[in-house]
Amino acid sequence: MADPSSYRPKPGQIPDSPGVYRFRDEHRRVIYVGKAKSLRQRLANYFQDLAGLHPRTRTMVTTAASVEWTVVSTEVEALQLEYSWIKEYDPRFNVKYRDDKSYPYLAVTLNEEFPRVQVMRGHKQKGVRYFGPYAHAWAIRETVDLLLRVFPVRTCTSGVFKNAARTGRPCLLGYIGKCSAPCVGRIGPEEHHELAEEFCDFMAGRTGTYLRRLEKDMTVAAEDMEYERAARLRDDIAALRRAMEKSAVVLADATDADLIAVADDELEAAVQIFHVRGGRVRGQRGWVTDKVEAVDTAGLVEHALQQLYGEESGDAVPKEVLVPALPEDLDAVTQWLSDRRGSQVSLRVPQRGDKKDLMETVGRNAQQALVLHKTKRASDLTTRSRALEEIADALGLDTAPLRIECFDISHLHGEDVVASMVVFEDGLPRKSEYRRFQIKGFEGQDDVRSMHEVIGRRFRRYLAEKERTGEWVGGNGRTATDTATHVDPALAADTAADPDLSDAGPAEENGRPKKFAYPPQLVVVDGGQPQVAAARRALDELGIDDVAVCGLAKRLEEVWLPGEDDPVVLPRTSEGLYLLQRVRDTAHDFAIRYQRSKRKKRLRTSPLDTVHGLGDARKRALIKHFGSVKRLRQATIEQICEVPGFGRKTAEAVAVALAQAAPAAPAVNTATGEIIEDDDGGTTHGRGSGHE
Repeated sequence: MADPSSYRPKPGQIPDSPGVYRFRDEHRRVIYVGKAKSLRQRLANYFQDLAGLHPRTRTMVTTAASVEWTVVSTEVEALQLEYSWIKEYDPRFNVKYRDDKSYPYLAVTLNEEFPRVQVMRGHKQKGVRYFGPYAHAWAIRETVDLLLRVFPVRTCTSGVFKNAARTGRPCLLGYIGKCSAPCVGRIGPEEHHELAEEFCDFMAGRTGTYLRRLEKDMTVAAEDMEYERAARLRDDIAALRRAMEKSAVVLADATDADLIAVADDELEAAVQIFHVRGGRVRGQRGWVTDKVEAVDTAGLVEHALQQLYGEESGDAVPKEVLVPALPEDLDAVTQWLSDRRGSQVSLRVPQRGDKKDLMETVGRNAQQALVLHKTKRASDLTTRSRALEEIADALGLDTAPLRIECFDISHLHGEDVVASMVVFEDGLPRKSEYRRFQIKGFEGQDDVRSMHEVIGRRFRRYLAEKERTGEWVGGNGRTATDTATHVDPALAADTAADPDLSDAGPAEENGRPKKFAYPPQLVVVDGGQPQVAAARRALDELGIDDVAVCGLAKRLEEVWLPGEDDPVVLPRTSEGLYLLQRVRDTAHDFAIRYQRSKRKKRLRTSPLDTVHGLGDARKRALIKHFGSVKRLRQATIEQICEVPGFGRKTAEAVAVALAQAAPAAPAVNTATGEIIEDDDGGTTHGRGSGHE
């Protein structure tokens, strides 16, 4: 690991002008390429205190061993040079989009003497006109089959073409009128090339001209009593309309635009692009990337624009590009796109109307693409096995954790405190064993105490069920036979105090232990060192020492272990880190869902409902102003009047309603004298989180 100060340029060496810079490692390999309006200001950001840098940036500058730069005259030149260097050096710390699948294009080889219409994949070639991409190759073939009635362009391979020219006999398409048969001289090179150009114009969206021309020719043929020709033209018009119907009209007829949407998380990002030509969606494609550098949505959009239009011909850049966020160097990017097109290009964020609605559709596609990518990645057995092995190595476990349970706490300003438990077995979610908890022992924003309580309750259930089945060997050394007849007094108290324990029978009908009978090999908590310590303390208090504990801190994605002052930092490309993140995010979403459902239920039964004339908007204003119903109940009439929209009469009505609605007294266990907590411990079978 290099010290950035060892290769930091001397003051005054870096020019205060636009340019592109490269970081190289000790082997002189380029690991990062960037551009800047001011090289001096941008590079100074990399050589500040390491503690103030983003983790990804910190990794990059400590991996690098030198930095160099090239001065350019304008920001547009910097953008072009940055793209060229990224393509040339393929730096490991730059965002690199990759297709989430291989998309087929409809290609017309205008660079040949007799242009050919075909399906193409892979890199684009010069002199070839491309349309798409399409989701499936069969969709291209269906469209081409319809259009060949009107534009009988060659579709055969070079071998078939040469064989037909040698024998003097066209292929089947030539006989049925779906090819103009240039192989046998029925049409010359210039006429066939013109036919291919007309085919391209129609695919580019200029459909009205050809439809009107065919309708006029059909009318003239009918008037001249050439009924067979008129019928053929009628069928040609119908074929063109069917081809047009395959692309729904989404915007005004004259609209040519590309819409780009981004969905991302801490580790990955997905980009979706809709190509709209003539108001119709003519193509769609998507990319995914690992976020190996600190980049926001605007940065992802800029990288997507570079990759999308960096190698395209000018006519592939539309007049309008719609994005979810504008790049930082908006003027430079707009000028670069305009230079690529040869005319002005509008780059903007849609604010209203059909374009905004379509952008939301593209955004949903991007989100689905990201989820699908994660699902495919998680469903691969080899990948899951590698992820579990990486977790075991990083945490120092003897074996791979085949069962992982993750816990998360959720609340709103200390109200409606709940917790979630999600279960992953062999790297896959087991939704039937997800659980959720209410936490009523105390109020307040104390995630540490909440975590300690939830872990204790979950594993007391585990010990209780083992006690009932006579399978648990207690920490005091009693055997299974002993435990079947001797119940730990502390455990008995927990059982009596918790109704969810008292009705948990020994087994389900299928013979499997029910509810919390299976212990995990690894407990993951959403949080850092304090939450991990609380979880470990709860297990120690119960005498459980064969369950590992770790925490995943969301901000920096660091893995914390009990009793350790420094976190375990897994590589950004680690499958183990990806699995831990997915487990944590699933627990987080599951907890939020439960917390929101409880909050909605509480608001529906709020004492504020009895106040005449108090609508939902003013109820929300009250809760937002005071933070919770508890604090609102403690407020004076004068304080309620400070909320916008509340006069003294309404404030008095609110105060009276809250005073009359006294909290219900808690239930008490007559045998132990303890308060019974209502725990919703097992009613979520088959329900998962939004990540699944």
